Amino acid sequence: MRAFVFPGQGSQKVGMGVELAEASAAARAVFEEVDDALGQHLFALMKDGPDDQLTLTENAQPAIMANAIAVLRVLEHEGGIELAAKADYVAGHSLGEYTALCATGAFTLANTARLLKLRGRAMQAAVPVGQGAMCALLGADVDKAQALADWAAQGEICEVANDNDPSQVVLSGQRAAIERAVAAVKDFEVKRGVLLPVSAPFHSTLMGPAAEAMAEALERTPPGALRLPVLANVTAEPVSDPQEAARLLVRQVTHRVRWRESMIALGELGVERFVELGGKVVGPMISRTVAEAEVTSVAAMADIEALAKEL
Repeated sequence: MRAFVFPGQGSQKVGMGVELAEASAAARAVFEEVDDALGQHLFALMKDGPDDQLTLTENAQPAIMANAIAVLRVLEHEGGIELAAKADYVAGHSLGEYTALCATGAFTLANTARLLKLRGRAMQAAVPVGQGAMCALLGADVDKAQALADWAAQGEICEVANDNDPSQVVLSGQRAAIERAVAAVKDFEVKRGVLLPVSAPFHSTLMGPAAEAMAEALERTPPGALRLPVLANVTAEPVSDPQEAARLLVRQVTHRVRWRESMIALGELGVERFVELGGKVVGPMISRTVAEAEVTSVAAMADIEALAKEL
């Protein structure tokens, strides 16, 4: 069995998608459609930067999605690969869950871009700049991370935001609490704590206003039928019902991304092959989580060509 997976925020970089666009009309069509949907020159920003503008949440989220869908479209149009025929499940890390739903046909490309633009703006606006923060804990499992978060909170918000793999967990919350956590990592047998260059405390209860905004947006633009089940971030369980998928997307804004558990669940469902489309970020996490899995990350034309020959 096979699962196609999609990366989340942090996988953006200036120059992303350029090789695909130069080589494939299918990729160019994706970037043009996203530009038209957003009414901005997002692909020009992806191509030339500046990096600080591409990194802005409202730009990074639709850009990462567009790049991943461009890889998928090239695979479909030029590799002759139909996702629903070659995959049993899809999953995406954080914003990647929207990409996964787009890949299954639940959202159109244009609507996915608009939803992610709104999601990025709403998440940024939920907490004033400088008041929230996130940190990555390296060499920490979720139990150590939870213990550290509980200690560091001290009456403030400090929560596990991303359980990425057995050795990497991300905390999110109020800046002072996150800074306390980073300073105290050794006391909790955590190898290292690193403040992340993000502008808001994603996947924490501080994101409540953003969750409300997404609930309203998803009422206006609900997902349609899913061609494949999606492993939901917040439950680590497969979802096929569109209404449930929308409900879980709203919860995802304020709740933990259970990526490690999701990949274990896919393994238990019988998935042996994982294919990351649009980056080389979540693939290594999967390799550290499901030891026996075969993992391929596909981002460049050469990767696409190699995968098309295998499938």
